[in-house]
Amino acid sequence: MALTGLENNDLKLIIFGGKGGVGKTSCAIATALSLSEKFKTLLISTDPAHSVSDCLELQIGFKVVKVEGIPNLSAIEVVADEALSVFKTDHYNELKKLLATSTNLDGEDIEDMLTLSIPGIDEIMSFKTIIDFIEEGQYDKFVVDTAPTGHALRLISSPKLLDAWIKVAAKMRWKYRYMITSFSGSYQVDDVDAFLLSLKKTVKRIENILRDQTRCEFIPVCIPEAMAILETERLLHDLGKSEIIPLQIIVNNVMVSEDCSFCKLRKDGQKKYIQQLEHIFTDINKVQVPVFAEEIKGVTQLKKLKKFLFEDGKER
Repeated sequence: MALTGLENNDLKLIIFGGKGGVGKTSCAIATALSLSEKFKTLLISTDPAHSVSDCLELQIGFKVVKVEGIPNLSAIEVVADEALSVFKTDHYNELKKLLATSTNLDGEDIEDMLTLSIPGIDEIMSFKTIIDFIEEGQYDKFVVDTAPTGHALRLISSPKLLDAWIKVAAKMRWKYRYMITSFSGSYQVDDVDAFLLSLKKTVKRIENILRDQTRCEFIPVCIPEAMAILETERLLHDLGKSEIIPLQIIVNNVMVSEDCSFCKLRKDGQKKYIQQLEHIFTDINKVQVPVFAEEIKGVTQLKKLKKFLFEDGKER
């Protein structure tokens, strides 16, 4: 079997997730390479380790760069600290006014508060960056390489974290609004209110695209080993809580050769796990990718992987 449905024009966001070391990055890049043949594609890494640069053998960082030799493909590695810094700079006045009108902090304390990071902000800023790119409309497809499972799940749950922050801020703001209304008899909506409303709309946009299977698809990557299967089961269960139902899964590093005793033993050992995957994920398209003799690094090797993901490994 091969990956299907990713060329649907309505599908915008394709997210790869799974246990560490199963090949998420190489599968995400190979998918982006394939899609770039027909669509203007942006490859996004939200993994703090940022293996995309290493895999592509290209220095990327927190800026959009074109991938050499691939006309329709660009890439960016989202750095949460830098994304937060940009967010604070863009909304400095609103954040300062929110704290000034809703707390007893003095000016110096407010400045100190604004220099601090915010727990859980990494995933929020990462997803906000993705949504901003989607709404700019400069690309047709967005392929996201995530960090291991826990980070991917936090990324998916980031709208809830942001929504909780907004609710606290709105509650603080309501007290200020009540006080102003009590003294003056009326309240004029200001830039802080508009800022909070804008963030609330961002939450809704993220939730809407994540839950819309016509616009977003999550593709788990697994290998035929006990721990990887268990973690993938938990991943799909937790995704289901967010109303995200994967339609296909990549089973990577499958031994197909029996040319030596080691290969035969490895293949025999994987059989029960492949059968287990078939039994557990009965309604999911399963795409098997064989073990590669060489490290998957550089565009040439990634194109070989692309054939197994999209063409069953056959020359077309």
